[in-house]
Amino acid sequence: MLIILSLALYTIMQMIMEIPLELMLTISKRLPWMFFPDVVPLGHPIFDIINSTNSQIDWDLRLACLLLLAFDQEGNFWQLYGDFLPSADECTSLLLASEHSAAPLKVKRLARDPERFMWAVSIAQTRSINLQIRVGSLVQDANMFVPYADMLNHSFQPNCFYHWRFKDRMLEVMINPGKRIKRGEEMTVNYMSGQQNNMLMQRYGFSSAVNPWDAISFSGDSKIHLDTFLSVFNITGLREEYYHNIQSEKEDDFVDGAVIAAARTLPTWSDEDVPIIPSLERKAAKELQGRCQKILSEYPTTSEQDQQILDATLDARRTLEAAIKYRLHRKLFLGKVIDALEIYQDKILF
Repeated sequence: MLIILSLALYTIMQMIMEIPLELMLTISKRLPWMFFPDVVPLGHPIFDIINSTNSQIDWDLRLACLLLLAFDQEGNFWQLYGDFLPSADECTSLLLASEHSAAPLKVKRLARDPERFMWAVSIAQTRSINLQIRVGSLVQDANMFVPYADMLNHSFQPNCFYHWRFKDRMLEVMINPGKRIKRGEEMTVNYMSGQQNNMLMQRYGFSSAVNPWDAISFSGDSKIHLDTFLSVFNITGLREEYYHNIQSEKEDDFVDGAVIAAARTLPTWSDEDVPIIPSLERKAAKELQGRCQKILSEYPTTSEQDQQILDATLDARRTLEAAIKYRLHRKLFLGKVIDALEIYQDKILF
């Protein structure tokens, strides 16, 4: 089988990679079940697994079974590509995942080794994509393993995106409009939009210190005025797409995307006809600060101590490193919310 790959620095069509369907592992999300490539023999237990699982919540079980089946097929491309996949020790996506306690017993017929099966589930979670594809006249939503494209890292400001070219059944990696990829620059896509760090951790095994979608659960009646809060940082009135990962050129400015996350996560009120009462607004801001500080105090370590652990354990397993970073990013986010509320009081509530 020939591997068809097209790479270019920057083309007129803005395509930098294309992967044919024949190299992918694909399961459709609804009947009629479609598998690509056609490696599943009739009567194979994977059909029982597909029919006895939920395509919405058990998609990773299904895809893991298909991956293991491909590894067992003599001469299958994925036997070779498996050398590029991370080992079980490097898989971090299951640190926060709940167990598949309701997984059908029929799964064991295909994956008798629990550790190998959980490795395959982790690979399915971290390296697959969900895409609507058209094959002939049939349009289907599918879970897909796409070799080479699965090596692209995540960014909230990606320079690439996926596109299905149905004419010749190719997945294209395209350059986002307005972006240029220079020689040596990393290609990135957005894995999940609008998700908090806990979801990124569960699905992909990493978190981000600049995730504009992270949130905090608050309880109580304390609220701050949304429009007034945003006006402190000179971002009120911008279109919503500008509210993600805004980077400031000045080191002392606070607008870095986490402020937007703070605005989303903080309990707020807004009424143009009702002016704020500074004393009440200051009280609400202080109460919200106090709740954030209480959450921080419940961690066994500080942000500085977490960073010291990361700096001192250069050879730590990826699972340990990912767990510490997840905890650290949560603390940094809480700290930014506290700082944002402090700036709010200083700039507006004089």
